Amino acid sequence: MAAIVQSFACFITVLAIVVLIPTSSGQLTADFYNKVCPQALPTIRRVVERAIKNEARMGASLLRLHFHDCFVNGCDGSVLLDDTANFTGEKTAAPNLNSLRGFNVIDEIKSAVNSACNNGTLVSCADILAVAARYSVNILGGQLYDVLLGRKDSLTASLAAANADIPSPFSNFSALLSNFQSHTLALQDLVILSGAHTIGLARCTIFRSRIYNDTDINQSFATSLKNDVCPLTGGGNNTAPLDATTTMFDTVYYQGLTNQKGLLHSDQELFNGGNSQSAGLVTYYGNNRAAFWKDFGVSMIKMGNLPPASSNGQVRLNCRKVN
Repeated sequence: MAAIVQSFACFITVLAIVVLIPTSSGQLTADFYNKVCPQALPTIRRVVERAIKNEARMGASLLRLHFHDCFVNGCDGSVLLDDTANFTGEKTAAPNLNSLRGFNVIDEIKSAVNSACNNGTLVSCADILAVAARYSVNILGGQLYDVLLGRKDSLTASLAAANADIPSPFSNFSALLSNFQSHTLALQDLVILSGAHTIGLARCTIFRSRIYNDTDINQSFATSLKNDVCPLTGGGNNTAPLDATTTMFDTVYYQGLTNQKGLLHSDQELFNGGNSQSAGLVTYYGNNRAAFWKDFGVSMIKMGNLPPASSNGQVRLNCRKVN
């Protein structure tokens, strides 16, 4: 246990340094819109609040959009682009099809900030995703964290990259860690950012194999899901909560993993996948909500700094298409 605490203390030091390091472009700052459009962030929050009030699940959906954007060629809004004659976008990639939600809310936010700022090419869609994710966390009970802003939107999208780069819910621990490290994210970031699964739902088709085949699962938990949500055949679009408090940004997700109640195979791998450091962090965050909230914000900043694949970019008038 002492080794885990010592390792964790070193991690906190590293996290503090990460926040102070600018991106390679030197363009992202927390106060990017303060002078050019101080109404931008409050406008985004109002729309997100309204969307979550209408459907609490939307907070998780908006947070997930930001993840899936950043993991594919950097945080550049490419996930929002519709297909064109020149490229097939990321919306129909296997990890996204019939799964990603909230595009209409992003459209609403973009329209609102264009009006509030009296300028359609000021607030980027990539920044909207980052800010909407931050406010979703806070509205559902988590702690506010700084968001670095000033991103440009991509001019294209990649179906192939989306299929290759987004972590799979069927992955084992080794594959998950390899994926995160390929995005310059560390083991601790993997554990912390997976904590986003403290909110939201998953479809039966994603967790069916776990509840019928995995052995590291609480049998009462598995039986309940089999009987109530996810039969062996059919019902693929039925949903179950990722943790027991699915509309609260808390640490119940981690507590569930220590009790073998992770809904997804990939989630349970963080505790039962054979890595003692990962398992130790799961236990630590399950018992330390304030530490999780703080460190989640830092890892979100680190993920949000993933640079776009191309230096070419623009601020789109409409998040679904290039200007």
